[in-house]
Amino acid sequence: MYKAINRTLATSLFAIAAIAVLSVSAAAHAETAYLQITLKVDPKDRPAAAAVYTKYKMPFLKSITGAKSKELLLRDDDVQVLHGFTTKDQASAYLKTEMFNKDVVVELGPLLKGAPEVRIYSAQ
Repeated sequence: MYKAINRTLATSLFAIAAIAVLSVSAAAHAETAYLQITLKVDPKDRPAAAAVYTKYKMPFLKSITGAKSKELLLRDDDVQVLHGFTTKDQASAYLKTEMFNKDVVVELGPLLKGAPEVRIYSAQ
């Protein structure tokens, strides 16, 4: 009887270990995508641009499909907003959302000194 219990337990533990290894392996190879938007904004207008970023950060994270992160990067020459997504398709789809086009773009528009540079990257 103990042999049968030990064999069943060993089989169960092996199955659990195999599932754990496969899960970690799949997570390690999962796609991550980044949407990088570079904005030319005068230094005097950066607080206003940062306010737009802050206003939409949580709604972005809560309501946009695949959204994982959103960071504001202030540089001497420009401002970048780096958005993290689960996939490149989700990053691309965000650019077509109402939040992006009717809220973020409209509010940032008067602050921009040129066309934004938009890039989508993937990381493995």
